[in-house]
Amino acid sequence: MNEKVRNNEEVEIDLFRLLKLLWKKAWIIGIAMILCGAIALGIAAFFISPTYESSAQLYVNNANVSLGGTAFSISTSELTAAKSLLQTYIVILKTRVTLERINEVAGLGYSYAQLRQMVSASSVDNTEIFSVNVTSRDPAESKRIADTIVDILPDRISEIVAGSSVRIVDYPVQGVRKGPSYTRYAAIGLAIGLVLSAAVIIIIDLLDTTVRDEEYLDQRFDIPVLAVIPDANDSSHSKGYGKYGKYYKNYSYYGNNAKSSEEK
Repeated sequence: MNEKVRNNEEVEIDLFRLLKLLWKKAWIIGIAMILCGAIALGIAAFFISPTYESSAQLYVNNANVSLGGTAFSISTSELTAAKSLLQTYIVILKTRVTLERINEVAGLGYSYAQLRQMVSASSVDNTEIFSVNVTSRDPAESKRIADTIVDILPDRISEIVAGSSVRIVDYPVQGVRKGPSYTRYAAIGLAIGLVLSAAVIIIIDLLDTTVRDEEYLDQRFDIPVLAVIPDANDSSHSKGYGKYGKYYKNYSYYGNNAKSSEEK
């Protein structure tokens, strides 16, 4: 795709030529990608502390629920109502009173805001089961917080939502490593290296005002080319000089001829 420009107001960009230029400089792009990928991987490995996640799953059974003075019933077939009720339980989990009670029982030194960021919850496959996830930099600590939530949350929900019944489906285990992802960081580094190196190569080429050939003059300045002086040292043009082209290139005809005359 070319966009032709004249009178020094516009500049033609030959995409095909730029692609050939990038292919020619592929080794530079490859080195830049490897360097950026290695830097990103090093940052992930040595400068970002790993995080660990411990999870628990709870089942909410409500035969006859009273919330806010209004009684209603819910069955397992009413998934929409179940999802709405699960959101209520998740909100209860992340309230200040619940988290401060968890913080106190578990013997943690976190603030409410810090603990809130560490705890998350969501429904599992649109069912009446919801998962509680705790992320920490210590695998044992993440399990301790999840265990405390499992102990406290059912009673806390019963205090607020009458008739609710929460049962544990899956107990927390030792926190498993969640991040950072070395593969993801390496991929991001490779992509950054590719984009930056390609951008630098293209910008340098576009800013280069050196006259490359007659086509460049025609495209950039709209100047007709009347004649071209061939380069005797350019092997790609040596055939145009007949049998003397190679002689000029390899033996420097005039220099050798002058030297021969002096020797004579």
